[in-house]
Amino acid sequence: MGRITTLRDLIGVIKDKASASKAAFVSTPETISLRLAVLRVTAHMPSTPPNDNHISALLALGDSSRTTASALISSLMDRLHRTSNSTVALKCLLTLHHIIKRGPFILQDQLSIFPAAGGYNYLKLSSFRDGATAFTWVLSAWVRWYARYIESLLSTSRVLGYFLGSTSCSMERDKQEERISSFLSQDLVRDIDSLVGMIEEICKGPDPSFVEGNKLLYEVINLLSNDYLSAVNEILSRLSEFNLRLSGLSFAESVELVCALKRLEDCKEKLSLLFPVKKPSTENLWVLVSELREKTDKLKVYKEEKKLLTWGKCDKGSESARFVMKRDDSVQFSSGRLGGNKLALFVVESGEATTL
Repeated sequence: MGRITTLRDLIGVIKDKASASKAAFVSTPETISLRLAVLRVTAHMPSTPPNDNHISALLALGDSSRTTASALISSLMDRLHRTSNSTVALKCLLTLHHIIKRGPFILQDQLSIFPAAGGYNYLKLSSFRDGATAFTWVLSAWVRWYARYIESLLSTSRVLGYFLGSTSCSMERDKQEERISSFLSQDLVRDIDSLVGMIEEICKGPDPSFVEGNKLLYEVINLLSNDYLSAVNEILSRLSEFNLRLSGLSFAESVELVCALKRLEDCKEKLSLLFPVKKPSTENLWVLVSELREKTDKLKVYKEEKKLLTWGKCDKGSESARFVMKRDDSVQFSSGRLGGNKLALFVVESGEATTL
């Protein structure tokens, strides 16, 4: 435990003892151990992450039965939503993150479907504010962002079909790695889009310089670093598959892939500040992203007998409404879903214009 240095710290310790006494008084024998486990990992003492032994004990409790796992998640969420203390809120979120990373599958499953009526796990911390001090006010920004990130991590895990970076899902992840070549291109695009979205959320975090000297925030960044490397490996496997099937992509799939690669490249500078230590996997990712961007820009979309591309308005009878490009020229395009004008693309074969 950290030292008691302020009246607020002392009040926090008293609250923890009062909560423990209340849990012992009102809880059933089946739930008292769960409530006490949650209180231990989310104590008020500042700037100290949850004790690893307490985390391990909580994870072990959640592995006993589905009913116990559900009660534990409900208790943890209740603690998160009732507190107005930024330290307690951060520790609740850290505990949720540890459940995703190293928890038993039964506990992860209950987290993924909370609340039971909705199943989308909206943490609802967008309005969280702890105005006790200037420090806690800044820490509140970390709470709001970290909650959004946990939601993004859970959403991406649902898309992938397993918890990203989880030790309990290693077998399922390995199976999927073997099946990547059998995935439809649109499924690969969907996975990459979700993974990039999660990385974008990492980059939206508060000023990382605030982490210096704060053990609680350092633990957050450490978990984020592991998630980032897991996401990099997932993206690498899918981009490597795309590298083999570029010539067979549809126009829409090419658009989606290029957009995802551009979004990922836009994150590169912020990621280098957050995670300055270079890893072989991240270096390989940026090399592959650059290569794919170049190949996609120069992609020969059409077969040998399709000699001309025409791009313009939907008026095949008007020569003035069209312009002609050589097949090897780069094709710049605009996507209607991204805004801007909708353009019609034609392939000229045997003197006739065909809309794609």
